[in-house]
Amino acid sequence: MAPPELLPNRHDRRGLDAKGLARVAVFAAIVAVLGLPGGFTLAGGVPITVQTLGVMLAGAILGPWLGALSMTVLLALVAIGLPLLAGGRGGIGVFFGPSAGYLIGWILGALVIGLIVHAAGRKPVVWRTALGIFVGGIPVIYAVGVPVQSMITGLPLGQTLLMSSAFLPGDLFKVVTATFIVTTLLRAYPRAFARVWAATPTRALDRV
Repeated sequence: MAPPELLPNRHDRRGLDAKGLARVAVFAAIVAVLGLPGGFTLAGGVPITVQTLGVMLAGAILGPWLGALSMTVLLALVAIGLPLLAGGRGGIGVFFGPSAGYLIGWILGALVIGLIVHAAGRKPVVWRTALGIFVGGIPVIYAVGVPVQSMITGLPLGQTLLMSSAFLPGDLFKVVTATFIVTTLLRAYPRAFARVWAATPTRALDRV
């Protein structure tokens, strides 16, 4: 029998159990709560909010599949009319507005973040956590959001991308904040991740 540190994640072996469902619900709720302060909208009709921070945390803490599932659950609740997005927005109409692509990008973003942060089942380290949160939280979400926004608004793709650059300072701050939260939680309460990580040879890079 393999030693515990070589065993895969418990959810990978048993599927989605009650604890996994509860964690999914908690992170969907966290993203909803982060929308309570509201946001403000720039040209292009996409609001600037702190909800993306919750997406970053979901992917990094829950891992790829539960992280993506938590965003899927949140958006399903939004689609049936619950006002869970910033500013109390909800209903199927938000998926036909300028921010639709960014919302769908939350699912893919959480997935990519989890895949990088927990790559090969290894314990997260600072550099990989920051990389995963950055890649999944900004380029991946923008890659879905910007083309959809361009299509819906009728603005050229380049102009839409330029307008979206207004989100970058805030998103970079969220990357730093999420990385700090995840690495602090990893040291103070690793059980929050509900994972058993694979043993890997110690390398200088992984000690960062």
